[in-house]
Amino acid sequence: MTLRGIVLTAVLAAIAFAPAASVPVVAQSVAQKAWTAPRTPDGKPDLQGIWSYATITPVERPAEFAGKEFMTEQEAVAYEKRLLQENNRDRRDGTAAEDVGRAYNDFWWDRGTKVVSTRRTSLVVDPPDGKIPPLTQEAQRRAADRAAARRNSGRGPYDGPEDRPLGERCIMFGSGGVPMLPGAYNNNVQVVQTPDQVALVSEMIHDARVVPVSGVDARPPLPKNIRQYRGDSRGHWEGDTLVVVTTNFTDKTNFRGSSENMRLTERFTRVSEDTLLYRFTVEDPSSFARPWTVEIPMWKNHELMYEYACHEGNSSIAGVLSGARAEEKAAAGARTPGTPR
Repeated sequence: MTLRGIVLTAVLAAIAFAPAASVPVVAQSVAQKAWTAPRTPDGKPDLQGIWSYATITPVERPAEFAGKEFMTEQEAVAYEKRLLQENNRDRRDGTAAEDVGRAYNDFWWDRGTKVVSTRRTSLVVDPPDGKIPPLTQEAQRRAADRAAARRNSGRGPYDGPEDRPLGERCIMFGSGGVPMLPGAYNNNVQVVQTPDQVALVSEMIHDARVVPVSGVDARPPLPKNIRQYRGDSRGHWEGDTLVVVTTNFTDKTNFRGSSENMRLTERFTRVSEDTLLYRFTVEDPSSFARPWTVEIPMWKNHELMYEYACHEGNSSIAGVLSGARAEEKAAAGARTPGTPR
């Protein structure tokens, strides 16, 4: 077994028998006994490099693993084999609609082929059931109000580019890398460190989040009335763990139903030569019944990370809007007596 395997086996054993609240401490302390992280010139753990969080482990625990926190090795192998077959975009079985719905060939997808190295059954590690807590009544009311305002505005979903999702407009996909969750492709982040700042460069949309580190960079956080899609991040070190706290989101971020008042706490701990343990906790009492935490062991990617040129050759917006105008024209013609059809 490789050193990485020994370390992760020890960590997994410690996690399996430890209380949930002590998992990060136990995982870190056990790993450090077998391996010492390299240091930057200022003495901090060196987190630099390109790290991949591609995995087929689901965010929430599937029903087939209800009450089961970890897979056995045999279960992991069987689960990977089944999901790779189900997700194979080159399959030609099923109906014509299913075939067309698979869209791009499998070559273009890079969602990963393995479950996480700890063999957890979900990326959500808290609550213990592996599920994101239910939305509060306030969060449900916000969603309903947005839908009602949309219906009552008289604007259709294709009136202009501003009506389309942020990802379709190449502004931000999903949460914009704050926090990071696996997607269909571009599941890489590059970490660059200096004594006073840490840069987190996401491959998706090639966003660069520059995080000031307290104790060295003393700039104050943004005032509450200044809001940003990706929030306002501030970092500090807790032992060998980099902790990044982000606030000041906008109401457009809407991560899994969150509000602009979401408080996100991310933790980066290098536990072996090629593993960076990434954990984040979402706190938003107005949106979720309780805080919740995700854990992803990211692995070191030795390939290069290229700029993601989202708009090059992207005709989606033009196609969507011109198609909507054509449909409107056809509908108007159908309603006008004597109009050629």
